[in-house]
Amino acid sequence: MRHIKSILVLIVTLSFVISPFLTRDFSGFRADQLPIPQIDPPVQPAGYAFAIWGVIYIWLAMSAVYGAIFKRTSADWDAARSALIISLGVGTFWLAIAVRSAEWATVLIWVMLISAIAALIKTPRTDRWVFQVPIALYAGWLTAASSVSLGLLGAGYGFVFNQIGWAYAGLTVATVIAFAVQLTRPDAPEYSLAVVWALIGVIVANMGENIGVQVFAAAAIVILAAVFLWQRIGQRNATS
Repeated sequence: MRHIKSILVLIVTLSFVISPFLTRDFSGFRADQLPIPQIDPPVQPAGYAFAIWGVIYIWLAMSAVYGAIFKRTSADWDAARSALIISLGVGTFWLAIAVRSAEWATVLIWVMLISAIAALIKTPRTDRWVFQVPIALYAGWLTAASSVSLGLLGAGYGFVFNQIGWAYAGLTVATVIAFAVQLTRPDAPEYSLAVVWALIGVIVANMGENIGVQVFAAAAIVILAAVFLWQRIGQRNATS
């Protein structure tokens, strides 16, 4: 059964990586996809930040190939595979759905996130660079993307807050999730690194305006960095 799951991971990973080439260009929800058009939403990182997907795609693909060849019966790898299959399987169809429905895309990206975090939590401490790290980057970026999607949907329907309010809400959700995951898996700092990358993108996207959003994103970065340093100091004291 383990070797079958390793092949399934390879299949869904490759389909996930190929999916952008089968879907028309997607650079975020179109303004007309929501009742209140979202033009230059402050919760969304600058366009350059999405280049991280290239790193994620390549690393996940290499990991899946390695796992199918060298770790196909590994119990350590198998523990994370079921959740990873769900996340990448849903992700294969996400772009095709996102260009049609912002609402369903938001629901599904949260499914992707929850299963990706479940996979990350179950990754072994061994084989870090070929298994844990790519999943950590993937889950970290999904944490930011899911929160952005939530912020866009909330503002797009005018629910409680305006664009700025939903930017704060989205950043808060991303930071809280990242804080919890970082506490749970302090040995996977790449997860928080991906979240920080997105937060920096939010700061850049709001340059010259929305100073409050910039300060809020910067504060979130400081919080995650402080937790990381606290964990490292604790580990050092524990081994000394």
